[in-house]
Amino acid sequence: MVLEGNPEVGSPRTSDLRHPGNQGSCVLSPPGEDAQPGEEPIKYGELIVLGYNGCLASGDKGRRRSRLALSRRPHANGVKPDVMHHISTPLVSKALSNRGQHSISYTLSRSHSVIVEYTHDSDTDMFQIGRSTENMIDFVVTDTSPGGGAAEGPSAQSTISRYACRILCDRRPPYIARIYAAGFDASSNIFLGERAAKWRTPDGLMDGLTTNGVLVMHPAGGFSEDSAPGVWREISVCGNVYTLRDSRSAQQRGKLVENESNVLQDGSLIDLCGATLLWRTPAGLLRAPTLKQLEAQRQEANAARPQCPVGLSTLAFPSPARGRTAPDKQQPWVYVRCGHVHGYHGWGCRRERGPQERECPLCRLVGPYVPLWLGQEAGLCLDPGPPSHAFAPCGHVCSEKTARYWAQTPLPHGTHAFHAACPFCGAWLTGEHGCVRLIFQGPLD
Repeated sequence: MVLEGNPEVGSPRTSDLRHPGNQGSCVLSPPGEDAQPGEEPIKYGELIVLGYNGCLASGDKGRRRSRLALSRRPHANGVKPDVMHHISTPLVSKALSNRGQHSISYTLSRSHSVIVEYTHDSDTDMFQIGRSTENMIDFVVTDTSPGGGAAEGPSAQSTISRYACRILCDRRPPYIARIYAAGFDASSNIFLGERAAKWRTPDGLMDGLTTNGVLVMHPAGGFSEDSAPGVWREISVCGNVYTLRDSRSAQQRGKLVENESNVLQDGSLIDLCGATLLWRTPAGLLRAPTLKQLEAQRQEANAARPQCPVGLSTLAFPSPARGRTAPDKQQPWVYVRCGHVHGYHGWGCRRERGPQERECPLCRLVGPYVPLWLGQEAGLCLDPGPPSHAFAPCGHVCSEKTARYWAQTPLPHGTHAFHAACPFCGAWLTGEHGCVRLIFQGPLD
């Protein structure tokens, strides 16, 4: 490789430099104590894609799924910044031809590029996330459309990068996980072209942002019953934290937030411009309800034999094994403006207001009338409370604290908009509060 001057040894002024050896997160057994044969690997955490309620519509298969556990690898595959080179553009292809050498290429002009070489880091494991199905991507994520499901078909233009981001997890305690924008491609390279937002740091090193950006929000108070939404930030290629750009793909970066880091916390949200992921730590998952608990709550709710206050038929939540198909005869329905639960009926339509608009026979409020479905992705729940509230207008049911948290959490949409959405199906929430308390009528006998 021909260099324009001497290579600068060092790494960009990022969290990598300020915290040597702490790229990634997630702790493992103490130094020198590896898992014994037959033992389960150490789990760093889990990523849950919002909007699928426990399983992709086509089924979870391989690396394309609604939930992925990140566990300690048999051998470390993390990398860390090593050497910076200033080179002329004709030499870029030659400099990047070594697939065994990870690097980030910053194109400053037609005649000047900067390449930062990365070296192996035996202390971290790296996991890559993106739309690409190539082998270097550990978690394949596709666009989620509002209302649940993936955007499909040749006309569906994805806004998720093929190599969207990477997470590095410490192989030793305290197993900290850190997120970085962009992932390495098949040539082990991250390429930031002339139009990408990039800059020199005060000490002459490099950093940059991806086209549509990687946004992160850490909840205030952790992901628990006392949680409150935090502030959305953008993560750079080198793991620094910035305020949001004016629009998602603007070339002007936001301001550096020096007192915040790219360390993932329990309940951190990661937005890839087309899909939003929730990070849960092993400790956080221990506090979350289990599928057995959710099933017990369903059976307990059905055992109370709620009735339709008009038709007097007994209502029952369907088994999750049946999936979200057409509602059956016992399916509970709700008027989402008032929360009164009924069985299905055909009266009260207000055709001038739309096909879903009905007048509640108990309180006369007019609004959407939808079937109720239990939220089945336990990792999205803040607490194991009873299923007492439903999101409006989709009708997914969960605990009060879970419903209120997600109803006040704005999720990125498009280039600069934010909307609260149901975490189970992705439908945008409506109404004054985004959710409603369910009012059941018990049996009359």
